Amino acid sequence: MIKTKQTDYDAIVIGSGISGGYAAMELCEKGYKTLVLERGPSVEHGEYPTAHSDTWDLPYQDMVPQEEIAKHYEKQNRLSWWVRQQSKHWINKDDEYPYQEDERFDWIRGHHTGGRSIMWGRHCYRFSDLDFEANKKEGIAIDWPIRYADIEPWYDRVETFVGIAGQAEGLKQVPDGKFLKPFPLNCAEQHLREAVAKKFPGRVVTPGRVANLSEYDPEIHRGHRGQCLSRDRCIRGCPYGAYFSSLSATLPVARETGNLTIRPNSIVHEIVYDPASGKATGVRLRDAASGEHLEITARIIFCNASTVGTTAILLNSRSEAFPTGLGNDSGELGHNMMDHHYGMGASGILHGLEDTYYSGRKPVGFYIPRFSNLDDETKRSDYLRGFSYQGGARRIANAPAGVLGRDLKEVVFQPGAYQISMTCFGELLPYHENRMYLDFNKRDKHGMPLITFDAKLRENEHKLREHGVQSAVEMLEAAGCVNITSYNAATAPGACIHEMGTARMGHDPQTSVLNKWNQMHRVPNVFVTDGSCMTSSGTQNPSITYMALTARAVDYAHKQVQAGEL
Repeated sequence: MIKTKQTDYDAIVIGSGISGGYAAMELCEKGYKTLVLERGPSVEHGEYPTAHSDTWDLPYQDMVPQEEIAKHYEKQNRLSWWVRQQSKHWINKDDEYPYQEDERFDWIRGHHTGGRSIMWGRHCYRFSDLDFEANKKEGIAIDWPIRYADIEPWYDRVETFVGIAGQAEGLKQVPDGKFLKPFPLNCAEQHLREAVAKKFPGRVVTPGRVANLSEYDPEIHRGHRGQCLSRDRCIRGCPYGAYFSSLSATLPVARETGNLTIRPNSIVHEIVYDPASGKATGVRLRDAASGEHLEITARIIFCNASTVGTTAILLNSRSEAFPTGLGNDSGELGHNMMDHHYGMGASGILHGLEDTYYSGRKPVGFYIPRFSNLDDETKRSDYLRGFSYQGGARRIANAPAGVLGRDLKEVVFQPGAYQISMTCFGELLPYHENRMYLDFNKRDKHGMPLITFDAKLRENEHKLREHGVQSAVEMLEAAGCVNITSYNAATAPGACIHEMGTARMGHDPQTSVLNKWNQMHRVPNVFVTDGSCMTSSGTQNPSITYMALTARAVDYAHKQVQAGEL
């Protein structure tokens, strides 16, 4: 039984993570009474249980017992590093939030205020026209309805507020942005940069561009955040607000306007469509704590529940007008699932820098942007698109095998060599066959149909991976590394936690769900600005693009309201 909540809002934002928090801030600052619906419990900035714990304070040396893994985290722990004592409270339990797989899909997620903005890797790289034009040039899927010029000013706006530490390199494949000073490469990483530039002039080893404040500006960061202390505990939540999250940045600014309401424990089931007006009137939800069913109305709805969460809500929003999901005239809703794929790379030992060291545990190492299929000179005949790398160098312990007692005490204080490691991130093409769908015959404890995944890597991705591993090895060789080892264990989609594409943007309502403003073609007061909207995946970490598209979409929606169109 639906109980209609009497309080109406100007705008509803579904989800409080990276893009949802940004939508809420932009809407609130424009004067909209905004309700943010979060399906998980409430968390306030600073409520990070293990943020100040040393490793020896954590049970089981930070490991989670196998019986607990088997009971609660079998899928969440497939990658072996997500479920730890320091961070398991941010990770959903499989038995409480089940999903189905026709093909393996590693769906890593957490439900709480702030969502995965607490847990994200914080790398921020702009898309370029190399990405926005690729589908059209190659005849793959459909064309993006935007180009770099459309989003560039929004990258500028968002990066200024978020705070991106990085170094300008003048590369067309990852345009420079509004950077704070970079976290500098350490001596081994700098050696790699110089050696790679000498041997492979088209490859650039640059400090990772990361949303940690290397500098603090009270006017920009509004007094809610502090400078990064290089503690390397970001996965736990930062009590200093040194890295960007919804909790430390966007939601506090939204709250200060007096226009924000956050409703936790709100399981959104569907968006309600009115055929008479051709618009959505609001959302229906179930309160996870009380079990109460509510319908809440609003003038504008922003969908930011993450790619999978948003698409599940849209697929479940069925009506006579849209029997297969809200705005799904094209039949593309749920299809074209993308992610980046990794589980490939190399590492090696670098000698000769034993008289050097570094201080602190900086939050990022190096980044190597895509260097294949950029132009005729770098064009490959065996695969389309490309890959990038993230990596770092660290001093390794000097503890020779068989050395014990006093001799061991003496030798461990002698400087050891450096280990340089790099992980390759590959682009996944937007295949229509890669999809998620709902099983309406099975439901979770909140009454939602079970999400089912059917997506996999295909021939292009596997060819790309071979070159990615080969290139990693040859760069380490160029740096003079020894004992080089490589690996190529293909991850399933989802593992990189960059899932995207299931409600894509496009020019034509017959082949896409959203227009160039992230607005539903058929339901004009519904906007989707999380990863669902993406038309191709690039090789770049996508969160900064989601935020830029969100700020742009809110600006457009506001102008439409002012013009009387919404």
